[in-house]
Amino acid sequence: MTPRRLLVIHNPVAGRRHRRRYRATIAILRSHGCTVVERDTQGPGDAERFARDERDNFDVIVAAGGDGTINEVANGIAGCGVLLGIIPLGTANVLAAEVGLPLGAREVAGVLAHSAPRTIYAGLINGRRFLMMAGIGFDARAVTRVVPALKRLLGKGAYAVAALSEWWVNDLPRYRVALDGTTTEVASIVIAKGRSYGGKFWLAPRADLAAPHFEACWLPRASRGALLTVAGSLALCAGLHRNTVCFARASTVRITGPVGEPVQADGDIVAHLPVDITIAAEPLQLLVP
Repeated sequence: MTPRRLLVIHNPVAGRRHRRRYRATIAILRSHGCTVVERDTQGPGDAERFARDERDNFDVIVAAGGDGTINEVANGIAGCGVLLGIIPLGTANVLAAEVGLPLGAREVAGVLAHSAPRTIYAGLINGRRFLMMAGIGFDARAVTRVVPALKRLLGKGAYAVAALSEWWVNDLPRYRVALDGTTTEVASIVIAKGRSYGGKFWLAPRADLAAPHFEACWLPRASRGALLTVAGSLALCAGLHRNTVCFARASTVRITGPVGEPVQADGDIVAHLPVDITIAAEPLQLLVP
């Protein structure tokens, strides 16, 4: 097998706590004979731009960071056949958890240097790709409350603080959702491509990255009690009670509601209502164990 040529797009903010593991991964890749070129991002949009500009010059474009960095790289390589790789350095590493990617430098380098890719289908929100989940309602509003300085200090704990703050306010409006044309009203909804939520928690156990459809999971009513029930079920790795949460499979979704309501995807706010959510026509080739 010819050694791979890799462009590693590194988010130094996400990787600050994992600098030693990142440097070890790069060194091991080079010991495998791989050609490795590194680019550090300086701000939002850099990872997508680097990936788009350089995708024709490498075999693998590697996102070294969190789910937001992976999202940018996935959008940068849209429509081309280059392989997508991950060095998980973020707060939650949801996609890495979904595909069983280990965190150890030697194991990650082995995947990037030698593993075969898996075909996955991304979602599109108003034409922009996402890989794991999109949320409107409670979790999107919670994401807007995350304080960057607190995230750097507490990691996942910053999301817990933000969620608790949003739970206390509890002033969600109603949203109108069309799933393959069938319309319903919801208080909060997640459109899932993968099963994992926040890392190790399974919110949508029937979701499948390799399938060209979504698993929608929504709350008809978002009382504090209903939100606590969902949070408790996720924390205990228990199944979500269908008296509290509804599920449906769909390949097209349109969501309307108060104009300007935030929409999160892969942990970042990427759009505002109204939105159309579809499956990307061109799949991605993701390196997995």
